[in-house]
Amino acid sequence: MFMNKNDNVSFADMLAESLDNATSLEGMVVQGKVVAVKDDKVIVDVGLKAEGRLPLSDVDAVKNDIKVGDVIDVYVEKVEDKNGEPVLSVEKAKREAVWRDIEKRLETGEIIEGVITGRTKGGFAVDINGTMAFLPGSQVDLRLIKDITPLLGLPQPFKVLKTDRVRNNIVVSRRAVLETVRNKERAEVISKLSEGMIITGVVKNITDYGVFVDIGGIDGLLHVTDMSWKRVSNPADIVSVGDSVDVQIIKFSKESGRISLGMKQLMKTPWENIEQRYKIGEKYTGKIVNITDYGAFVELESCIEGMIYMTEFSWTRKNIPPNKIVEIGQIVDVMVLDVVPTKRKISLGLKQCQPNPWEQFAKDHPIGTRMTGEVKNTTEFGIFVGLTEALDGMIHVTDVSWNGRNDTKFERGQTVEVVVLDVKPDKERINLGIKQIADDPRSVASSKIKKGDVVAVEISAIHVAGVDVTMESGLRGFIKKADLSRDRFQQRTGMLSIGEKLEAVVLGVERNGVVNLSVRTLESQREKEDLQKYGSADNGASLGDILGAALKNDSEGD
Repeated sequence: MFMNKNDNVSFADMLAESLDNATSLEGMVVQGKVVAVKDDKVIVDVGLKAEGRLPLSDVDAVKNDIKVGDVIDVYVEKVEDKNGEPVLSVEKAKREAVWRDIEKRLETGEIIEGVITGRTKGGFAVDINGTMAFLPGSQVDLRLIKDITPLLGLPQPFKVLKTDRVRNNIVVSRRAVLETVRNKERAEVISKLSEGMIITGVVKNITDYGVFVDIGGIDGLLHVTDMSWKRVSNPADIVSVGDSVDVQIIKFSKESGRISLGMKQLMKTPWENIEQRYKIGEKYTGKIVNITDYGAFVELESCIEGMIYMTEFSWTRKNIPPNKIVEIGQIVDVMVLDVVPTKRKISLGLKQCQPNPWEQFAKDHPIGTRMTGEVKNTTEFGIFVGLTEALDGMIHVTDVSWNGRNDTKFERGQTVEVVVLDVKPDKERINLGIKQIADDPRSVASSKIKKGDVVAVEISAIHVAGVDVTMESGLRGFIKKADLSRDRFQQRTGMLSIGEKLEAVVLGVERNGVVNLSVRTLESQREKEDLQKYGSADNGASLGDILGAALKNDSEGD
């Protein structure tokens, strides 16, 4: 290159810049022009001071029939060697191009083609245009493949997951490509589906709870309860993997992509006119086909089952597991309790086909019947008594004693005499009483005494509020503290003693038969009588005169 003497840029500057540019080419892929082909060498000009030399075999591996004037990509390893010539490589240029392409596809998500060449630790080796990548075992297919022999040596689409030039590491996935294709196909299929549609599919997998059916690239679940109107214990008894089946879409969600399928919906329902065939209150015969913790299923006819709930097995055996009462295959008589066609539900009863022991007890033991029983349990509200081998009755706490207090202590196993008060078969309840064995003390008291009678009593107990007394007839009474005397000093119960005898007037009889008495009222009555007998202050006599006359009269009487 020649320079004009007026140019401001010196030759030294231009040379330095040229050298800098040449140095910057190291490690880069550049285009070189073939200037000569001699024997087994290809001479290539890449714009440096000297041409580079490449083995003809390396160039042929990239471009066959190389000739002068051809342009090829080369990798500049060194700008010049000890001979002053650049060191070039077509293989590294090719590898660099592949790496750049792979990194670009990692960024864009584009698919790249490769060939699985063999197995490596944890996965497989993939050749991508001469550059090796790693395919993890979990990324080969949508499902686990035990034998990948059919995939070896065949061009396959892959998605680049990761690259690391320093470690010369490339990770790819075939599964990601298949998922993309599947999702696209799935979206297309889903867009054409609707509930109620009838479609043909292929059985792909069978489980205990149902069957997965491929309906055009997308799986739907055919639940075991929707395979047939009759009970299906094992889906494999109905279909096999690979079978072609007609199904109806009974539920479909575009958001979740879940599809529920049915086969029985394509058959005539046996529940039509079910209420006419099975009437409430009528008895039928069926077979136990399944037992659960809460009941048992009874087959009444093909594809028609009813349910006996735990509470409907026995009149008296409560909370017993159903498998302790019936067994699968057993023929039983049942009564229809309820029919709900919309829910395809029939409720059955086993105990209703047996005599109701509560009704029989009511017939055999009219109200007022006396009988003995064994105490089974005691509670705060009453006592449970065993009357027969299967039936218990209850004595409410208010029916133990007429005084309203349960003073008597009862123990389990104790034999007691009771009276039947009421029987309610619909509630499975028998009400008993003990106090009814004896007459109501109130009635006894009412027949012996009446209000206003003056009676002699004996103190049997002393309380702060008054005293308990016993009358000559044996009836119990009570005198309140305020009724012990007209004199407030004499009302103090501490001045009295058990066994002391008093006279009192009857005020009334309580519901529990206790007689209410009053000394105070008797004192008032007798004072009034004395006033009437000996005169009154209104006639000119003083209270002292009246009392004196009364004392004189008493002394004369003596």
